[in-house]
Amino acid sequence: MDDRLGNLLIRSNLITREQLVRALEEQKLSGGRLGAQIVKLGYLKDDELVSFLSKQYGVPSVDLAEFEVDESVIRLVPEDVANKHQIIPINRAGSTLIIAMSDPSNIFAIDDIKFLTGYNVEVVVASDASIREAIDKYYDQSASLTSVMSDLDDIDLEVVDDSEDVDVRELAKATEDAPVVKLVNLILTDAVRKLASDIHIEPYEKEFRVRYRIDGVLYEMMRPPLKLKNAITSRIKIMSELDIAERRLPQDGRIKLKLGKGKEMDYRVSVLPTLFGEKVVMRLLDKSTLQLDMTKLGFEESALRDFKNSIHQPFGMVLVTGPTGSGKTTTLYSALSELNKISENISTAEDPVEFNLMGINQVQMHEEIGLNFAASLRSFLRQDPDIIMVGEIRDFETAEIAVKAALTGHMLLSTLHTNDAPSTINRLLNMGVEPFLVSSSLNCVVAQRLARCVCQDCVGEEEVSPQALIDIGVPPEEAPNLKVYKGSGCPNCSNTGYRGRKAIYEVMSVGEEIKEFILNGASAAEIKREAIRLGMKTLRQSALTKLAEGVTTVSEVLRVSASD
Repeated sequence: MDDRLGNLLIRSNLITREQLVRALEEQKLSGGRLGAQIVKLGYLKDDELVSFLSKQYGVPSVDLAEFEVDESVIRLVPEDVANKHQIIPINRAGSTLIIAMSDPSNIFAIDDIKFLTGYNVEVVVASDASIREAIDKYYDQSASLTSVMSDLDDIDLEVVDDSEDVDVRELAKATEDAPVVKLVNLILTDAVRKLASDIHIEPYEKEFRVRYRIDGVLYEMMRPPLKLKNAITSRIKIMSELDIAERRLPQDGRIKLKLGKGKEMDYRVSVLPTLFGEKVVMRLLDKSTLQLDMTKLGFEESALRDFKNSIHQPFGMVLVTGPTGSGKTTTLYSALSELNKISENISTAEDPVEFNLMGINQVQMHEEIGLNFAASLRSFLRQDPDIIMVGEIRDFETAEIAVKAALTGHMLLSTLHTNDAPSTINRLLNMGVEPFLVSSSLNCVVAQRLARCVCQDCVGEEEVSPQALIDIGVPPEEAPNLKVYKGSGCPNCSNTGYRGRKAIYEVMSVGEEIKEFILNGASAAEIKREAIRLGMKTLRQSALTKLAEGVTTVSEVLRVSASD
């Protein structure tokens, strides 16, 4: 159908030959239907394509958002068939089944459903995105929030008062109730489906809520009954092999789930006692989404060149800085992946080890038995290392050994919590490291943040005055002609207008001029001015580059970067 659809659209003057070629190239890269790619690239709107197909094939068009399909109709077509052909049954009249599809010319799908159901099939046309949304909505009913929550309302569980002694057997029994198991499974799988990075399960005095962090921002997803807080927390503790009787101390664990199609998901679980019960935070670690290709992280060309040059030095220290959840680990893993060769001995000390990397010796920290970053670093230096990665430099002891390792022929990679690249120097000096040691060991400092990307399925131009753009740092000569974009919100981005994230980087190479400044005890502001003079792009400048490319929005630029 794809070639035919393309030619029909050209003949109707709805798209050009060049646009068709571009859409076909995009289809080869990412798969999917040609119609969906044409809409995604912005050549046609969803409703324009649906209207065209409706006229072309003489079938009615429908807006699936206005339909509430009966469960008995959904059950007529199995989920795998609906996914395979991208169709959704919407009604049944006598011996006729009405199905919505985005490709009315797909005879194979129609025959397949006729044979499978024994019904005559009538076709209506709907957009690709609305069919995908309907499949997500109506299938997987076993774990739909509505059905699970209605089960929970009927369940009679005794609430264990926080002041009472906990009856572990009662608590363990409560965690095996089907609705509790279903709800916890739903929370874990729904977070994967919504591409969340963290799950927060939080008890308050009169409420109990679940939030997901999606693209760096928390969204409330559901409010389970308060009476279930202990049962839900205990269920998660059992899954992560923690002590369900201990509710006064923080605990850490891990859950590994098989999600079908060979996909595994790791959840790093942290339980913290709060005033009204235990708060659970789970970090999702999906190895399949780990981006190890440095060119796809978001580096600008010159910044990537400087970063690569610094990690390919025979020795020295490269530091990646930024707050928690800014993608530091991914940047370090991509650097290690670049350096990972048969000829190199690479050791890492991490807390925790987030992803397993073949060919790299990774060590998990255990503070309670004395295995910390400093102890691991000392041990690494007796293991004939070439490249060392330390999860974080937190204290003078770790910093001192790291600097010495960098000065004695080893490449050392690590992270630090600072606001930007130049202030990292002051942080090391404040820890007690001598200026001459910092200047002679440091190759490069990278500061980074994660900016949300505009959803490409609902992107549109945003009206922003040139003065507002100048205020955030756009050069006055560029502001009048700069086009900026934002997403209006659609099912593919959960109506947020954002989908995915890209890193913005500030890469400061420590050359002779910067070394001189460090030795002379210059302030962070003076070092920053010198680095900019030498060609460093600041975090704000990097964010503005992404804005000019249409990758992110004005509000994201303000959220993730400070003015220079």
